[in-house]
Amino acid sequence: MSVNSGNGLASLKQLPGYVLRPYHGHEDDGAMAAVRLGCAERDRVDARSVVEGLPTAAEIAEASAKLDDPSENQALVEHSGGVVGYATIRRWQERDGTWLYLHRGYLMPEHRGQGIGSAMLNWAESRIRQLVQQHGTARTAVLGANAMVSEQDATALLLDAGYRRVFSLVELELADLRQLPDRKPLPDGVRVGAVDPSSYRAAWKTVVDSYAEAAFTERWTFESFLASAADPTCWRAAWDREALAGVALCSIRRRNATVGEIEELSVRKESRRLGLGRALLLDGLRCLREHGAETARLYTGTANPHRSYDLYEDVGFRRQNEHVRYRKPI
Repeated sequence: MSVNSGNGLASLKQLPGYVLRPYHGHEDDGAMAAVRLGCAERDRVDARSVVEGLPTAAEIAEASAKLDDPSENQALVEHSGGVVGYATIRRWQERDGTWLYLHRGYLMPEHRGQGIGSAMLNWAESRIRQLVQQHGTARTAVLGANAMVSEQDATALLLDAGYRRVFSLVELELADLRQLPDRKPLPDGVRVGAVDPSSYRAAWKTVVDSYAEAAFTERWTFESFLASAADPTCWRAAWDREALAGVALCSIRRRNATVGEIEELSVRKESRRLGLGRALLLDGLRCLREHGAETARLYTGTANPHRSYDLYEDVGFRRQNEHVRYRKPI
């Protein structure tokens, strides 16, 4: 099935002036960025979000290039010759073997309430069902979708279509890196320092192992870890004597060098409740500050069993956004 056929097109045919078409490459990136900007006020989008903010045309191009088939797995809605919405499909395998086919749609507020969002949703589901058949993943595949709590229209659309909330991520911000709490003494034999390449595999294994009991987590290969190591300047590790016990993967945001991000903070099970998480976090934040960051962002699951939310608030982070994942059987 191409984007020029299927349930989405059938629905749009009943709406004069609207056309569903494939992604045409870089010529569409600017129009897609404009759609996101046009949704910002109605959906109360946080432009500084590290989960989902307001991407530039270049960032949309970069994300599109990572799709299996951008022209087949992205559909744009046009009205009177202009792009007013679009939908994207991507997939990945989770630790328990589940294949998640995630679709995400954006539609300008003035075009909502006419069935266009439903048509985009129908297209995404139809395309995913074809992909599942092609990939042979029917036994383990599920439909997935994201929406921020503030996106009331998208949330209502998903719930009406039979999707159910499975988890959410809370995004937090530390507004001023000049005001960090003091470090506390660490146990004897524990030290915190930079992560050098010889420790990359141990750092990756520490992060992967920390998610061993977490549901809905993506499989993360060592190759994927290395691909994220473009700037490990502010990566920090804690060693308990000779064993790597925890890591904080911190980086400066490419788009805004005044914003730092804590991408991962993981401590091995046997080394928890020793103050390592706090020490790693503070060391990483100080490094970000030294390299020009003025604020810092991170996100964590609301059902995190390790009470990391308490640690972040104690250091000074405050809640900004909540991002919800929804699922539906194929």
